[in-house]
Amino acid sequence: MLLTPEKVEIEKKDGSVEIVEADRIIIATGSKPAQIPIFPFDGEHILSSDDALNIKSIPKSLIIVGAGVIGCEFACIFRELGTEVTMVEMMPGAISTEDPEIARLLEKELKKKKIKLLTEVKVERVEGQHDGIHVILAGGRELVAEKLLVSIGRSLNTEGIGLEAIGIKKGSRGEIEVNEHMETNIEGIYAIGDVTGGILLAHVASKEGTVAAYNACGIEKKIDYSVVPAAIFTSPEIASVGLREDQASEKGIDYITGHFQFRALGKAHAMGEISGFVKVIADKDTDRLLGVHIIGPHASDLIHEAAVAIKAGLKVRDIADTIHAHPTLSEGLMEAAEDVHGEAIHVPKPK
Repeated sequence: MLLTPEKVEIEKKDGSVEIVEADRIIIATGSKPAQIPIFPFDGEHILSSDDALNIKSIPKSLIIVGAGVIGCEFACIFRELGTEVTMVEMMPGAISTEDPEIARLLEKELKKKKIKLLTEVKVERVEGQHDGIHVILAGGRELVAEKLLVSIGRSLNTEGIGLEAIGIKKGSRGEIEVNEHMETNIEGIYAIGDVTGGILLAHVASKEGTVAAYNACGIEKKIDYSVVPAAIFTSPEIASVGLREDQASEKGIDYITGHFQFRALGKAHAMGEISGFVKVIADKDTDRLLGVHIIGPHASDLIHEAAVAIKAGLKVRDIADTIHAHPTLSEGLMEAAEDVHGEAIHVPKPK
């Protein structure tokens, strides 16, 4: 717990307390699975995403509340392990934060895996009975499974650590407010990662930590969130960077898209993973690359070529004109870039 801008109280495992003094402090307390009263986590039958990593046996059946990123990832994991999985989501579809085309294809892949997805439904209550966990939905429908996994987001670990005592400002969601140097309103105290309420990704937190460390040592460094690749480890994987179509429209950008299917790649066939596609979004007037969205094998690796291109302000033509090795999955991005201009030779032309 923070006592002053220079002192931190630490409670050790044996119950003893130690006061540590420092010239600079970096707060990195992270986040925890969000919990609401109707889902009382017990670590055995009603699980948080943290609990799901520590189970001692694979359940025969599992209900997942929330079909966002974490929920879909766990659905794919448990289904591969043989669990019967049912997902319940209040939104109209899975991973609603992603490109709609990507989300629709993921839903098809979930169906192929026999993962049940119930959308636009609300959980009214949860009951533990002798035959498992009963989930009662609005309208009276009842689901039963051996275990329940709740994946409805995360809450920030900003309570009970002494922020108020020394006057550190928090935002409306309880997040610690920081500037571009990752410094709070109290000089010499920095905050990084989930507690700042920004992009809740491990690689973003790592970069924030580096920026904070530089500034704490007197070397000026600013955080840059303009290009942040994101990955979802479902099966198939999903990755994205830059703008979605709706975001480009909101900015008043006249854009154009290009697509390329993984099933047209020899490497994908050799791997036995042909589902998915690469989607490129470009400024129609300038040809500048605005965004790339991928669903398919190794999407989390492939996205970084696009991230570098956007960071460097490259045009779609720059990617299309760059020779890519064959046979590789990265050819998909080249062909999608070519498709923006109607030049991809392996894309079937409309009849």
